[in-house]
Amino acid sequence: MRAAPSGPGPGAATAGDPYLPTHGNGGYHASRYELDLDYRVVSNHLAGRARLSLVATQSLSRFSLDLGALRVARVSVDGRRPARYVHRGGKLHVTPAEALPAGAVFVVEVIYSGNPRPLRSPWGEVGWEELTDGVIVASQPDGAPSWFPCNDQPGDKASYRFTVTTDATYEVLANGTLVGQSRLASRRRWVFEQAEPMSTYLATVQVGRYDLVELAGGPVPQRALVPARLKSLLLNDFRRQPEMVQLFTQLFGPYPFPAYAVVVTDDDLEIPVEAQGLSVFGANHLDGHEGQQRLVAHELAHQWFGNSVTIGTWQHIWLHEGFACYAEWLWSEHRGGPSAQALAVQHHARLARLPQDLVLADPGPALMFDDRVYKRGALTLHALRVLIGDEAFFDVLRDWAATHRHGVVTTQDFVDCASRHTELPLHGLFRAWLDESALPQLPVSGGPGAAARR
Repeated sequence: MRAAPSGPGPGAATAGDPYLPTHGNGGYHASRYELDLDYRVVSNHLAGRARLSLVATQSLSRFSLDLGALRVARVSVDGRRPARYVHRGGKLHVTPAEALPAGAVFVVEVIYSGNPRPLRSPWGEVGWEELTDGVIVASQPDGAPSWFPCNDQPGDKASYRFTVTTDATYEVLANGTLVGQSRLASRRRWVFEQAEPMSTYLATVQVGRYDLVELAGGPVPQRALVPARLKSLLLNDFRRQPEMVQLFTQLFGPYPFPAYAVVVTDDDLEIPVEAQGLSVFGANHLDGHEGQQRLVAHELAHQWFGNSVTIGTWQHIWLHEGFACYAEWLWSEHRGGPSAQALAVQHHARLARLPQDLVLADPGPALMFDDRVYKRGALTLHALRVLIGDEAFFDVLRDWAATHRHGVVTTQDFVDCASRHTELPLHGLFRAWLDESALPQLPVSGGPGAAARR
């Protein structure tokens, strides 16, 4: 390994997200990742070549990438002779042969290998993880460096190309559209192109012994990868997903990606996981009786809220989880189950019995995945709906999804969006629900729901 100077240097500092202060990097943003991965399932060995297209936002004599415990063999910048680098503490510090001026577009290539494993975090183990027979990659919020070098912050979105070579007896799914597949003796190579900008935590590769099931054709093609033994359960439990796509398209606007896929692992998983253009469920989420419809709706809704419209920093996580939770309630309302109003009353009563120490607009890293963020976020949306009425409320959601399609947002952006669709003052509502820890009273409803039942 070639040693780099020990000083911090311009651009070496992290990006400064207070929730994940050791992840993300300043001085540049990423525009594209091209990952060429060779994976051996039995030995859990990954050999990778990552090409990152970056744009300097300031003059850089040195810059950093996030990368976990994998071994780095070589780093180059713009194809020139190998650059000097130091890899320690989850950071790959790179010193190019010549300083990069502000505005420079440059390509970094990293050759690396090793036995990938999930990264430990306050929220559990995240990232590349072995299944009983295969791989699941679930990186939210900080697991992406477990398998590729990156600028690991949600607001730095880029396009991707994944080339994955593995044993021919396994199926592979990554983000985007499958654009190539070839057989190499006992191995197969898969190529996926993710054209729409994507956050690092949403990048994924899934490897397993799966059967392919087509769930729906156009306008939003839907398919599933599922172990053969679970196929009949999947066909029943996900049979309403095409109807969910239709409903959410009506309420939120056009589906933001070319297709949607579901993976069901042969292992049990604690919770389902969303990635861009796909969601991953465990065998335990199938029961043959549609017992987890709300989870199917929740993960699907993240394609609009979280994957297309993405928070710039983790402080604003309610814009992902509160919206996906409210989509569960809209689906229940649409299917003739408990209305959003009934569910709001139920969850408000439960939250009122819990500690009042959470500020929704800034819950802090320890509480960012607390269930109160999910439910209070949904209640905030319901309170807005009750105040401004169904027509204006769903106009807000469609405007939000359209204006910020494939973009990066903050809580203030949503407040501004909502304010454009009503003459009623919203300051008091948003202050109480977003900025104060005490749970506000739930507004009295005149019976919203017509829009969701249309």
